[in-house]
Amino acid sequence: MSSQFQKIRYQVMWDRLISVVEEQARTLMRVAFSTVVREAGDLSAGVFNIKGELLAQAVTGTPGHINSMARSIREFLKVFPAETMAPGDVYMTNDPWRGTGHLFDFTVVTPTFHKGQLVAIFACTAHVADIGGNGPDPHSRDVFAEGLFLPIMPLVSKGEISQWLMKLLCANSREPEKLEGDVYALIASNEAGGKQLTSMMDEYKLSTLDDLSHHILSSSDRSMREAIAQLPKGTWSHQARIDGFADPVDLCATLTIDADTIRIDFTGTSPVSKYGINCPICYTDAYTSFGVKCLVAPRLANNAAVLARIVVTAPEGTIVNAPFPSPVTARALIGQMLPDVAFGCFEKAMPGRAPAEGTGASWSLRFGAGPGVTGPDTKGSRFLSQNFQSGGMGAHWRHDGIAATPYPSGVKAIAIEITEAMTPLVFWRKELRRDSGGAGLFRGGLGQTIEVGSREDAPFAIFARFQRVKYAAEGRGGGASGAAGTLHLASGAPVPTRGTQVIPAGERLIVEMPGGGGLGDPLARDPAAVQRDVAMGYVSREAAHDLYKVVVDAQGGVDHAATNAERA
Repeated sequence: MSSQFQKIRYQVMWDRLISVVEEQARTLMRVAFSTVVREAGDLSAGVFNIKGELLAQAVTGTPGHINSMARSIREFLKVFPAETMAPGDVYMTNDPWRGTGHLFDFTVVTPTFHKGQLVAIFACTAHVADIGGNGPDPHSRDVFAEGLFLPIMPLVSKGEISQWLMKLLCANSREPEKLEGDVYALIASNEAGGKQLTSMMDEYKLSTLDDLSHHILSSSDRSMREAIAQLPKGTWSHQARIDGFADPVDLCATLTIDADTIRIDFTGTSPVSKYGINCPICYTDAYTSFGVKCLVAPRLANNAAVLARIVVTAPEGTIVNAPFPSPVTARALIGQMLPDVAFGCFEKAMPGRAPAEGTGASWSLRFGAGPGVTGPDTKGSRFLSQNFQSGGMGAHWRHDGIAATPYPSGVKAIAIEITEAMTPLVFWRKELRRDSGGAGLFRGGLGQTIEVGSREDAPFAIFARFQRVKYAAEGRGGGASGAAGTLHLASGAPVPTRGTQVIPAGERLIVEMPGGGGLGDPLARDPAAVQRDVAMGYVSREAAHDLYKVVVDAQGGVDHAATNAERA
């Protein structure tokens, strides 16, 4: 067999392996009980070689899950070495420091055997509905108050599930049926991947994945080094301030690019918070690496070799390297802002490449009602519900920012009809938020406005922990910042954007999500593009005049004479 033909064969098998893990992820979505998994894709799925190196990940899923899960398999192998694994074994943890950052994420690991030999390890992660404790409330003072903490441990041994562990899980959850269903869904996901893999190995007459693994990792390493070789060499720093929870948080990063490695260090970042917004280093690594890869090698498949060329460090005790047992339930508030910080460094290294800042951390709408939420004498239904939504992305140097898109998490928005069907809530309005995208040659992506109330004559609460309220997404290269986010009642009273906020019976809550920053001089934007924005409702006529110096007449056309005079 010629070497060139063998390379083609390996590439075909590599593509097939990606389809295997995509089927693994789709299985999890099809059978999961949790709405955020089933509808939003808040999960990850991947296949690893027997050394614990990530070979392929599903396209479906989030960077925070897959990139931190890529690290966690090595932790599983420390507890359960490959030679001790047996057919029918399954392992699990939700340890934030050895998993994916907070207790809501269950990581399940399954060794896969082919003809009696261990050939691969499948792993998947899902955000479960409830794990007890204070759950999503960032006011917990340590991780023990946030929910049930499970070390790396057996879930299934030689085909027999641990019934006592399942009883323990259900006894500690407010939604035990959903939690139990999600655990079985995670097990089924890995089983589906394993079956697809062994079928592929039979088809291609493979006894091991060793040669294919070598091809994937060596090819990826070579391609990543080639990408890094094209970058300028040196050191650059950037600092960003975000809302935090009680106090602002400073995120400080230093980028160093050498011959074949990209390093980002977060020395100077704010210390650990007493609130549960702290970020374990695994989650910091996950989102920072994702941001770097988006700029440096967006077309490369994500695997262990690519991730190894991106080194992320932070001093222990900073909010991006929180030590055990810090509270971490809302670690996404910090972690999902880190790609923008990395982009700030790269913009200094390579001007004109990095996008403007976006919303970052998603504006996930967590609603609830009942004695523990809205008061002991509360009437009406008891419920807890989470609905993923997002503000706008920052503008790119080739196009406008994308509206209402959850970058960098990648989770899908959950249809409001699903929340309405499962709770007494009614969404009266859901629309793009006019004038929220930062002005520029390329406009920032729009946020959205959502108005929600209850069908019942009873209060409901929102668990608010939103960013980009005080510190909006900044533009670049002369572009304007996006609009900051706000919460208020339909009657006009403001609602705090952090903490549990009770919405009185009969009132409606209006959520206005942030917009992304703009790029470039707004006066350089084509008047026809501004006219189109006005016609589509993205920009008001007043903003077109004030920010872009484009005069749109009452009939919707551009008054070119007036516009030229304004821009002169």
